[in-house]
Amino acid sequence: MRNWLSFMISMLWRRTLARATRHFGTSSWRHQSHRVVGIDLGTTNSAVAIVEGNEPRILENEEGGRTTPSIVAFNKDGDVSVGLPAKRQAVVNPLNTFFATKRLIGRRFTDEEVQQDIPNIPYKITPNETGDAWVETSYGKRISPSHISGLILQKMKQIAQSHFDTEIKHAVVTVPAYFNDSQRSATKSSGQIVGLEVLRVINEPTAAALAYGMDKKQKDGIVAVFDLGGGTFDISILDIESGVFEVRATNGNTHLGGEDFDVLIVEYILNKFREAEGIDLSSDRLAVQRIREAAEKCKIELSHVKETEINIPFITADKHIKLSLTEDELDEMSMHLINQTVDPVKRCLRDAELKPEDVDDVILVGGMTRMPRIRKTVADLFKLEPNTAVNPDEAVALGAAIQGAVLSGQIKNVVLLDVTPLSLGIETYGGIFSPLIPRNSAVPLKKEQVFSTAVDGQTGVEVRVYQGERPLVKDNKLIGNFQLKNIPIGPKGTPQIAVSFSIDADGIINVAARDKTPYPEDSEHYGKENQVSIQVSAETGLSEEEIQTMLAESARNAKKDAELKSHIENATRADIICSDTDNALIQFGELMEENERKDIEKRVGELRSIINDIRDHGKIRPIEEVNEAVNELQKVCLAAIQAVAVKQQKQQKQEQP
Repeated sequence: MRNWLSFMISMLWRRTLARATRHFGTSSWRHQSHRVVGIDLGTTNSAVAIVEGNEPRILENEEGGRTTPSIVAFNKDGDVSVGLPAKRQAVVNPLNTFFATKRLIGRRFTDEEVQQDIPNIPYKITPNETGDAWVETSYGKRISPSHISGLILQKMKQIAQSHFDTEIKHAVVTVPAYFNDSQRSATKSSGQIVGLEVLRVINEPTAAALAYGMDKKQKDGIVAVFDLGGGTFDISILDIESGVFEVRATNGNTHLGGEDFDVLIVEYILNKFREAEGIDLSSDRLAVQRIREAAEKCKIELSHVKETEINIPFITADKHIKLSLTEDELDEMSMHLINQTVDPVKRCLRDAELKPEDVDDVILVGGMTRMPRIRKTVADLFKLEPNTAVNPDEAVALGAAIQGAVLSGQIKNVVLLDVTPLSLGIETYGGIFSPLIPRNSAVPLKKEQVFSTAVDGQTGVEVRVYQGERPLVKDNKLIGNFQLKNIPIGPKGTPQIAVSFSIDADGIINVAARDKTPYPEDSEHYGKENQVSIQVSAETGLSEEEIQTMLAESARNAKKDAELKSHIENATRADIICSDTDNALIQFGELMEENERKDIEKRVGELRSIINDIRDHGKIRPIEEVNEAVNELQKVCLAAIQAVAVKQQKQQKQEQP
């Protein structure tokens, strides 16, 4: 028996839903002089907004732009440029110009998404000492994606400060709804790097709904937010009622966006040039950077016209690129990407327990939603023409500014309730996954459940934390583990071990285990509290593919899993009987008849063999067979113990004078 199989589900299931209004209390930063800005930290472009009066507005940058390219460039002298200046010099400095690094935040270098990006970008991605994906300049300086994001946040801070006399210290920053715990933590760290306190990270589609709701003067109803930006896709369904914005469900893909459409057009241009001139430009970084810029321009133009020309003079030596691309051709080459938005929408509706016709309005967010084919796909999915009243490039920043105004007390009639995308729980005895927080639970929240030990005299347990939807831990994702030691020695089932999960408003997870059994007075630990906790660390996040695989496998194997779980739970009960029998043999075995003892040991061995078949090899044995073996073992063992008791009574009588 593995020593960490430590818990049996006990009697307490306490649910505490911490409403978002709990986080709106008075604090030191809550003054009008300390403005809270809203920042849309986008993959392609970023924006900053503020609420003045009760109206949010976008703050323009020094070039007069309402959005700023999410691009950072370095040179050997240590100079850094951010935004449009960085974008302008990208062609002559492609190795040291970093864009779309948001897709790397919180990811490991070995992640499939990172490996997919490496051939399609001019700069170098490299692992750091812990295996996280970082970027590296041509002169050997390694930089974290969080630091790149921090520099972009700093740029947003500078834009905001140019509009006001006071220093900007606080911000609400948006993230994709399907960002995992490590990606959210890394985003908050990005602000700390540049001295900006990120008071809250909120989901991008939720922020867009806030902007929509304020614009519509708090119109009630069911709203779907379809958010396809530069690097990520999210679909969220919200219920807006009397100023409360409650997320019913969310789904998406953290590695699908405009960058992927750009890559398709770049490949199209490279292939056309190779066919026409017999020259492969894919290894020419300078040429590829110029083609990338032309591809982005082409994509944007095809959202407004049926056909456009791609002209790149002197792409190499005296060769030029001149070709045309139509809207229909772009639709055809990108249909596999567009179709990747369909299943998440259907799953989101199913999780929200809604049909398409139940949705009152569909908001489009993100620059890619300007693409006509995507708008048609959305209309077909919801049988409803999407709402285009909200600027798709600005809605997220405006919503973040509204949330900032809520946190500062400037706006008082808005409450935001968001959700967690996957179930969270721990491993219990026998490899069972015991969820404490179901997927799509509203956050912030805290839930606690009481467990106990499964073995007599157990003085420590290992708490193993999982995300997933399957009933067995082996099919879910381990995201953290820690040990609770120094449990007072006692019979199994006696210790009361409270395991609590809390998820804050940023979606960051904390897990704690506390032994509620007081230490004896003669113990060195008397009077001390026995509690340990962890925050799920950055290296434990789930990728989008893992999330979708889990959900798909959960649905596909639901019936089989339920059956196997029932058999494993029955095997676990049998295992406990075997342990009790082992203890009985230790206590009474020497007093039993040898044939009785051997018979009991044989039955325990046979029963454990059945248990191992079920638990370790997934071999289904009829529950009746297991129960019959358990009953026979208990019957034989009880008879042997009773025989020992009779012997002892006779011996005592003979010894009496």
